[in-house]
Amino acid sequence: MPSNGGSGESTPTQSPRSPISRKAERPPVLKKFKTVAPDNPRPTPHFPGPLFPAVRRVTSLPPSSDHSSEGNAAASSLNNVDVVNSLSGRDWMYPSFLGPHAARNRMVTVKPVRGGGERVVEQVVDEKPQSNTCANKEEVKIVASRASKSMTMTVTERSSVSSSSARRIRGMKLKRYFTFFLIIFSCIYPLTYVSHLRNKVARLEVENINIRRRCSKTDIVDTNGTEALQAEDDSSYNFFGNADSKTVALYTVMITLLMPFVLYKCLDYLPQIKIISKRTKPNKEEVPLKKRVAYMVDVCFSVYPYAKLLALLSATIFLIAFGGLALYGVTEGSLTEALWLSWTFVADSGNHADSVGIGPRIVSVSISSGGMLISAMMLGLVSDAISEKVDSLRKGKSEVIEKNHTLILGWSDKLGSLLKQLAIANKSVGGGVVVVLAERDKEEMEMDIAKLEFDFMGTSVICRSGSPLILADLKKVSVSKARAIIVLASDENADQSDARALRVVLSLTGVKEGLRGHVVVEMSDLDNEPLVKLVGGDLIETVVAHDVIGRLMIQCALQPGLAQIWEDILGFENDEFYIKRWPQLDGMQFEEVLISFPDAIPCGVKVAADNGKIIINPDDNYVLKEGDEVLVIAEDDDTYAPGPLPEVPRVSFPEVPELPKYPERILFCGWRRDIHDMIMVLEAFLAPGSELWMFNEVTEKEREMKLIDGGLDISGLENIKLVHREGNAVIRRHLESLPLETFDSILILADESLEDSVVHSDSRSLATLLLIRDIQSKRLPYKDTKSTSLRFAGFSHSSWIREMQQASDKSIIISEILDSRTRNLVSVSRISDYVLSNELVSMALAMVAEDKQINRVLEELFAEEGNEMCIKPAEFYLFDQEELCFYEIMARGRRRKEIVIGYRLANSDRAVINPPRKSELRKWSLDDVFVVIASGS
Repeated sequence: MPSNGGSGESTPTQSPRSPISRKAERPPVLKKFKTVAPDNPRPTPHFPGPLFPAVRRVTSLPPSSDHSSEGNAAASSLNNVDVVNSLSGRDWMYPSFLGPHAARNRMVTVKPVRGGGERVVEQVVDEKPQSNTCANKEEVKIVASRASKSMTMTVTERSSVSSSSARRIRGMKLKRYFTFFLIIFSCIYPLTYVSHLRNKVARLEVENINIRRRCSKTDIVDTNGTEALQAEDDSSYNFFGNADSKTVALYTVMITLLMPFVLYKCLDYLPQIKIISKRTKPNKEEVPLKKRVAYMVDVCFSVYPYAKLLALLSATIFLIAFGGLALYGVTEGSLTEALWLSWTFVADSGNHADSVGIGPRIVSVSISSGGMLISAMMLGLVSDAISEKVDSLRKGKSEVIEKNHTLILGWSDKLGSLLKQLAIANKSVGGGVVVVLAERDKEEMEMDIAKLEFDFMGTSVICRSGSPLILADLKKVSVSKARAIIVLASDENADQSDARALRVVLSLTGVKEGLRGHVVVEMSDLDNEPLVKLVGGDLIETVVAHDVIGRLMIQCALQPGLAQIWEDILGFENDEFYIKRWPQLDGMQFEEVLISFPDAIPCGVKVAADNGKIIINPDDNYVLKEGDEVLVIAEDDDTYAPGPLPEVPRVSFPEVPELPKYPERILFCGWRRDIHDMIMVLEAFLAPGSELWMFNEVTEKEREMKLIDGGLDISGLENIKLVHREGNAVIRRHLESLPLETFDSILILADESLEDSVVHSDSRSLATLLLIRDIQSKRLPYKDTKSTSLRFAGFSHSSWIREMQQASDKSIIISEILDSRTRNLVSVSRISDYVLSNELVSMALAMVAEDKQINRVLEELFAEEGNEMCIKPAEFYLFDQEELCFYEIMARGRRRKEIVIGYRLANSDRAVINPPRKSELRKWSLDDVFVVIASGS
């Protein structure tokens, strides 16, 4: 091998060489653990180990000058036979401070293999780097471009080969199924045709015999004298009258039974046949036909309620028809008899026991099995229908067919007492119907109502599950035919509850049939009331629960004993307000009307000429006109009527002037949303110099901001002074920092932060009540009696009020209890003087639901201006031990512009409203008190 100037290049020759020379000419192999730097010919050793980890990399080094011609020749030859020469050698990459290293180029060859596959062959070409690198780089670029072109062609050919192989496989499958169908058809059709030819040959033989007989004019007669061979009638050619029809019927049944299985098996290949016939590209996103058919069946059964029944009917008819055909093919009877026999097998699976022969028995057993399956399916459908109906009734999905009923929308803790009041109100008419629509399960609602353990006295309570915001659910409870609709506030916070009530009102106004009755909406916040009235118009009556409780608490704090009187008037158990027209009273003055009812007490007049305005406590000289109605307090709407005027003697009585008001000190424990409204009411009722202590966990700055946002002008308060104390009402040391023994009244409010949890709020109120009572009992010797003497100066002769407020030398405590069950517990234990709960709100809702006009009466009596209900001492109306009838006391009350509606004796526990036997004389004591409706001063 001659050298060229010691350059290291070698030129191959065509002369033969010895093995020793070939071995000597083999280029040296570079090992991975050595690297050769171009500047330093001395190799730098590589130290394997964890300090020098090897990293795989892809590198492209130029071939050595010694073998450049060989590399070019190899690349050109590989390019001619579609061989890819990958010059990108993969080698280990070492840290740079160890110097460069030589890499072996790898040549990847893709060779076709029999069977459509390919085989990748990797060849390693060891090359030695030389100094002449420029020429080598140009050669590398040329070879690399050829390799990339070859690789692109290889990938394209591979994709084309894969697509063509897939088409070939699909074509083979289609050919296979086509061959299968052809074999089935070739097996069935010849049998049918052979049977037809055999029958035809038999007919021809009979015709041949008949022709021969006629030609020879000889007949064969049996012993009975009848012809043994007769010519066939023309009816032998009838399809259903000969043996051929039975065979055709049998094969028809067999083909029909096999076709569903064949179609199910080949259902997915129909779109492929269509694609091949139209020579279109297949759509990979197209859903298989089998899934589409299953989806269509599912939709049909879901959308159409009678689809299952029709499918079962079709299956029954199919079984009877093809069962009859099968029986016709294996028996000697007619087609009509075979169809009837098939029906008997379907209807009663035991009828096939009388079948004779293998064929009839197989067919009859098959029909009976299908009949049992159809009977089971029919039984399942009937059972599902009955279960669905019972389930709908159980869940309250059925429609309510009622009219003139009371509809309650929503569910809350007030529902129990509300149902109780409505049942008492309907007692006089033999009971009524109350429908409850709430987003709860019907069974749960019925169980909760059953736990009330209250006799509804003939009133039926119907529960339905649904949403008042959905018109379909409202129509389900006959909302358009209800005489009254009550919308209860939810157990959410005030804003969310009122927003929901507003949406319910919008749903009610959207009822196309219109509403026959009025709507009573329970609101949680007084500020949201105008918006609901704006949406509902005159049809809406609102009862603000928080406002009612707050005003009642203030009135009861200022006038102890008023809570029990309001409970008697608001509830239907005793006496309540009624408005009715009496034509016989037209033209009479109100002074005469006042004593015209022996079983009721008139309180006002509804003026027809003034758009139905209700005037409470009118003047004595007011004359009733046509259309005017009278507002009275009576036991029921059918228990009173005007009678003859009684003779009431006019006895002069000195008028006792009203005593001036004295400053008071009141404590609020807790923070309510409408506390600014309560402060404004106190400002109107209290005397100048009064103090209002506010004890809660709200900071003083935050309190002032909330009061100002509520519309309260703190600087404009003239009668009361706000005293702020910050603390927790359930911590004893915080309560001990307050002068609890100096307060005239203590109001324990349901805190705003706990109003969402009724149980938690009531527990907190009870804990505060017990702590205050315990602290007061220990401070009893140091109690300041100055404020008490001033407070009860006007009630010096009232032993009842004096007993309630001074018997235990403690302040009057008014507790706000939300749950009526907790109220009963507190009342029995007598740890609080008065308890006001949501039961009073339920009473007000029931009263307004029975007559929406009563809402205006309650609004005026609860307001700080106008007429109010109060308690007066007996010294304003009589002398001690004076004998008078109740009519005379009413007449003396009219001189003070008051309407006396009841009394409470000194030795009695409860007040009597609308007393019976008003003309009966009775001795009165100065310790008695009277309940009156008077104009606020």
